[in-house]
Amino acid sequence: MNQNLHKSPVAFVTGASSGFGLRTSLALAREGYQVVASMRNVQNKGGLETAAQEAGVIDRLEVISLDVTDFFAVEMVIQDVINRYGQIDVLVNNAGFAAGGFTEELDIEEWQQQFQTNFFGLVAVTKAVLPSMRERRNGKIINISSISGRIGFPSMGPYVASKFAVEGFSESLRLEMLPYGVYVVLIEPGSYKTDIWSKSIGRVTISPHSAYAKEMNAVLKYANRVAETAPPPDEVIRKIVEVAKSPAPDLRYPVGRGVKLTIALKNRLPWKWWERMVIKQFHKEKRS
Repeated sequence: MNQNLHKSPVAFVTGASSGFGLRTSLALAREGYQVVASMRNVQNKGGLETAAQEAGVIDRLEVISLDVTDFFAVEMVIQDVINRYGQIDVLVNNAGFAAGGFTEELDIEEWQQQFQTNFFGLVAVTKAVLPSMRERRNGKIINISSISGRIGFPSMGPYVASKFAVEGFSESLRLEMLPYGVYVVLIEPGSYKTDIWSKSIGRVTISPHSAYAKEMNAVLKYANRVAETAPPPDEVIRKIVEVAKSPAPDLRYPVGRGVKLTIALKNRLPWKWWERMVIKQFHKEKRS
């Protein structure tokens, strides 16, 4: 394309093969964005391309391969997109997965893999777009966090820690980039029906001899129930689009049933009250 400024705003979405990433790519394309939808394995692009065809937005969608943990590739891919389209107006950092288990039984490598994708990959993609956004004094960086970025839950240490890291990074980066007209935003969803639940449950293995076997089974029972009853993520996608189009979005957007209340309770209740509530719920699952 080799043009200085693309006629439509350009959005770059990571982790676009399913879940929030797939739906966000479609929604932004419907809003008139030229969407570059990246995914680790482009063999998984079928669902996105079929949905884009049905929605009549296939001409505003480009699917590309990107593993966010390959930092050299990240630089090359982002620079190529900027060279071809002239800019990236909106970056949606969505790529990620959830690793779980009790800390005593998790290998350090599992923690490293979780941070490599959910945190360092996000930082690498963000760094790659910053020079262009800063020079143009315009841009939105939308980081998909989670209620787990505000509240710790038992047996979810790696995922929670990675999302807490994303929250702290986003706060710092927002303060760095605001003087340059670049807005950093956190979307903090609760539980929604996406592939992350089934994929995460599939990653958890429980040894029958584990000291935490009962607790882990209670967690999996809860996760399965959530996966069955969680609503589709329509309101999350609407919020991402709203942020992308807003001239001056806020830093944080908690989204979902009970999310704001839960965060408020955690922040305002004495910690001992809060931990008693969480542990009581946890033991209730073990007995059910």
